[in-house]
Amino acid sequence: MREDLEKIKHQIESFEIIRPEQVEEFRLKYLSKKGELNALIEKFKLVPGEMKREIGQLLNLVKDKAKTKLTEAQSHFESKIKENKSEQTDLTLPAEKEFSGSRHPLSIVENEVIEIFKKIGFVYAEGPEIEDDWHNFSALNFPKNHPARDMQDTFFIDEEIALRTHTSSVQVRLMEKQKPPIRAIMPGRVYRNEAISARANCFFHQVEGIYIDKNVSFADLKQTLFYFVKALFGQDIKIRFRPSYFPFTEPSAEMDISCLLCKGKGCNVCKYTGWLEILGCGMIDPNVLKNCGIDPEEYSGFAFGMGIERLAMLKYEVKDLRTYFNNDVRFLNQFEGL
Repeated sequence: MREDLEKIKHQIESFEIIRPEQVEEFRLKYLSKKGELNALIEKFKLVPGEMKREIGQLLNLVKDKAKTKLTEAQSHFESKIKENKSEQTDLTLPAEKEFSGSRHPLSIVENEVIEIFKKIGFVYAEGPEIEDDWHNFSALNFPKNHPARDMQDTFFIDEEIALRTHTSSVQVRLMEKQKPPIRAIMPGRVYRNEAISARANCFFHQVEGIYIDKNVSFADLKQTLFYFVKALFGQDIKIRFRPSYFPFTEPSAEMDISCLLCKGKGCNVCKYTGWLEILGCGMIDPNVLKNCGIDPEEYSGFAFGMGIERLAMLKYEVKDLRTYFNNDVRFLNQFEGL
């Protein structure tokens, strides 16, 4: 045992560590679990009692010598690496650009819409994206098997559960839980089984709103939406209302603004009319109020809904909705700092 230790001690002292890879080679040979020193530690158990003290001291000496040599070699090559790095650094080069993140344009527009309505007393409300038939259809005056259900191609999970087709379902939940007056907006993602094109997608973002109180009129609806559109697009924007149909409002209308992409001259986005529809609206149907436990004889209200993608398309003059979902960094970087 003493001879083996002396032999290994001599090997450790004479082992030359010249290259970085030899550091690991030395560690594996002498200090790893399968190394030579570990094997001698196992043999130490068989040393007679009267020799254990002497052999044990020699074993510890050889082990310490190996550890010291390994530590010195590791420190040597680490300092070499640092020296090489400092020598390679050219302090005259320009600093590397630090990239800051940016909000997605849809988030920018949605937040702006929310802030505009907050200024006139609308609060924020949200609800689940997976909805039951009552909140998504029936409570909103879409009876079972009614043709109006075909207005929206729905992703059904089963007969009674579907991905919500509009955030009107949040309006129903709010009316069921809260007594008038109610003044709220409901932003969120919605889903419809539509072909993806420059003007449509199978999922998109909406902001809907309701106002319910005593003596609410269509004039209140028009004034609210006039204020919103001018706050978002500027005081010079041209606006018009057209009669329309929605199962949950009566009377109903669609609101158009002059196309900002072609300045009203006509383009493929506005179908060469110079006008682009941005939202639907109307007075809440009495049946909807009744379904949600609100007395239509005492209260009236209006509702509206708009697509964030359409607003962002006009605001930033983006002609293809698919651009918002491609995650092209070159496109998103244009909104840095907004």
